Amino acid sequence: MRVRNIGILAHVDAGKTTVTERILFTTGATYKRGEVHDGTTVTDFDPQERERGITIFAAAVGCDWAGHRINLIDTPGHVDFSAEVERSLRVLDGAVAVFDGVAGVEPQSESVWRAADRYGVPRLAFVNKMDRAGASLEATVAAIRSRLGVTPLVVQQPVFDGDEFVGVVDLVGLRRLVWTNGVLRVTPAGASEARRRLEEAVAELHAGALEELGDMSEPTLRGALRDLTLSGKAVVVLCGAAYRNRGVEPLLDAVVDYLPAPGGDPSGDLAALVFKVHAARTGRLTYLRIYDGTLRKGDVVWDADAGRTERVARILRIQADRHTDLDQARAGDIVAVAGVKAARTGATLSTRDRPVRLEPPATASPPLVSVAIEARTRAESQKLTGALAVLVEEDPSLTVRVDRETGQTLLSGQGELHLEVAVKKLGIGVTVGRPQVAYRETVTRGVTGMVYRHVKQDGGAGQFAHIVLDVSPSSEGFAFASAVTGGRVPAEFVRAVEAGCRESLAEGPIGGHPVAGLRVVLRDGATHPKDSSELAFRAAGRFGLRQALAACGMTLLEPVAEVTVDAPAETLGAVLGDLGARHGRVTGSTSSSVRAVVPLARLFGYATTLRSRTHGRGTFTSRPAGYRPAT
Repeated sequence: MRVRNIGILAHVDAGKTTVTERILFTTGATYKRGEVHDGTTVTDFDPQERERGITIFAAAVGCDWAGHRINLIDTPGHVDFSAEVERSLRVLDGAVAVFDGVAGVEPQSESVWRAADRYGVPRLAFVNKMDRAGASLEATVAAIRSRLGVTPLVVQQPVFDGDEFVGVVDLVGLRRLVWTNGVLRVTPAGASEARRRLEEAVAELHAGALEELGDMSEPTLRGALRDLTLSGKAVVVLCGAAYRNRGVEPLLDAVVDYLPAPGGDPSGDLAALVFKVHAARTGRLTYLRIYDGTLRKGDVVWDADAGRTERVARILRIQADRHTDLDQARAGDIVAVAGVKAARTGATLSTRDRPVRLEPPATASPPLVSVAIEARTRAESQKLTGALAVLVEEDPSLTVRVDRETGQTLLSGQGELHLEVAVKKLGIGVTVGRPQVAYRETVTRGVTGMVYRHVKQDGGAGQFAHIVLDVSPSSEGFAFASAVTGGRVPAEFVRAVEAGCRESLAEGPIGGHPVAGLRVVLRDGATHPKDSSELAFRAAGRFGLRQALAACGMTLLEPVAEVTVDAPAETLGAVLGDLGARHGRVTGSTSSSVRAVVPLARLFGYATTLRSRTHGRGTFTSRPAGYRPAT
């Protein structure tokens, strides 16, 4: 059976999980339509997902359509869980980007689109919620073009019966599809101005289609749309209303027609990428995308990252929280395996005699928010270390460290909600401190000619290193260069100085926060014929830069977020006043929304305040927007 590996991408509340549920229902993978508001969805099976009504963890499911096996991953839409999206995109061949037909291209829609760009994942666009008042296919398409910088090719036109969205006109197959009481009725549709515009847009981008302009056949048009989708030159746009089960069948047809099949040779050497680890009740599950070869139950595989062999006890086809045993999995499959004990996210499993390493998913952004966490009882304290280790293994975007000054255990993540979910998932009674943001320190005024001599003599071989550093502000995180001439500092010692400087960046002189935004130049130096070593020059780099930073002009940076608030017009004054009190900088507004950049530390608990200011009718979204000088 032919295969499609796709993901569903969207901003939170665009209807992404509902689209997934309707795909499963339409293809017969489920007998009942799952509803987000009822907590009956297949993919949002975690208790926290059902309680909050949002997708938190990427869930894999599968279904069959038109002779194809569709492996589908429903990804989170909330910005705090972007790392889950990144890990999923790394193993997907294609994706469906879902847009709210009323809201258009929302902030996280743009973020996941850019992430898909980085991984080169071909996409379809599905404009959802066409049954809602204010929905506009034209406005959403215009936003796709302007905000995402891509050429949209609209292959459907909505059909209305009065004000009710009832179906679509398929401009490629020249068919009219109308859903009445859940039943699809298909009738012919004649050529139209919209079809002519589609042909002209395709002919501008595809040489083969240009030859048939004016009399373009359906196979030519369909083939050109596939070529343009796979090349990323354009995106096919469809529309529908997933909640009412309208538009799902043509969306599935488009997945089969336009998105790519996985490559790989089932008879080749094994190459499988670990993209997710889950500590299930029945044991550890390791999620794999197999790129080459065939994996069989009982196989012994090689994990080059860990430098060890692993035995695959079971191979499982995943249907959210349900599993079906398989004897084998082939190139192109997405499965989970049991029995693999140590492989981490990003590891490659292969044969020991022919080891390979596949590119892992992109590393998560540095954590932005931390909380101090402490077990409530001695018995729970003994469990806490192990529970935190499992948490970080499952979600590498979380980090755990012990503060050297206070001795507190700090759990750090991508946002307030991210940490709330993580703490609850621990399953242990803990006391959680107030969230703290991750501050940075940066150089505003540099120094030149800072001399540092590292001399240590306590019997036996000594240590000697002499360096001269220039430090200046930089728009990059950290840059290092050497301007030493005449071999006064050998290359291996230069590398040691750089390593020492990097170690010194962990704690700045203002408050012990990490340092970013500086350039260090090793201007000069000297060695001793017997006492100089890489260890000595590494120490010189560490202590020399620390001394230089103390002499530099420094400032504290705080993380900020771009916040979009939607609220009734009569409450916008109160919203603006509150954002100003939080030191927010307004960057745009309409009659019903405000966009602002706000210090992240001042957004804790904002949801409660916003409900109060807008009488329960206001909503907001946020996404990281870098750092700026602390206010």
